[in-house]
Amino acid sequence: MTDLILSQAEERAANLIVMGTHGLRGIDRLMLGSVTERVLRRARCPVLAVRKPAHHVISSVHDPEPVHLRKMLLCTDFSDHAHRASEYAVSMAKEYGAELTLLHVLEDVPRSADLESATVKVAKQLEEFIVPKAREGCTVKVMVRIGKPYQQIIELALEAQTDLVFMGVRGHGALDTAIFGSTAYRVIQLGPCPVLAVHI
Repeated sequence: MTDLILSQAEERAANLIVMGTHGLRGIDRLMLGSVTERVLRRARCPVLAVRKPAHHVISSVHDPEPVHLRKMLLCTDFSDHAHRASEYAVSMAKEYGAELTLLHVLEDVPRSADLESATVKVAKQLEEFIVPKAREGCTVKVMVRIGKPYQQIIELALEAQTDLVFMGVRGHGALDTAIFGSTAYRVIQLGPCPVLAVHI
């Protein structure tokens, strides 16, 4: 099944693959769904992973505006794949008139007063992450949180009633457990809303 999905995406030059996930809380990483996981790891285009959301963003087909994406969250570690994800995030935020929050999570931080300076430094990096011209017509907020990245991403998505999370992931065939399993995988599995995983 995985090979069929990927080959069809290649043949059709697909811009996006949409996959459903089990998203069962408390289940280990093998339970995301073997097909979905393999597609996420090997796809050459972005993959939208959808599990039952905490709130609905799709309304009746008779609604003149059936898709209601109001709040989006872009998680960044300032890497190249995060920059790639930002292109999608900004474009979609403009398309739907959504508020876009840029989030970076500090995991290993000093316990002293250096924490404040580290937070200020990262906040400045976030402000500069998307160039001013690209931000035109888009409401952008920045946020720095402290803790385990996947936990903070999920908590913020819940608190803000986020409709869609963007995460940059390493390209096809290069996703290892340290990068994919510990953060993106857990957000997809446990988070309250769809996740768009963007590959380089």
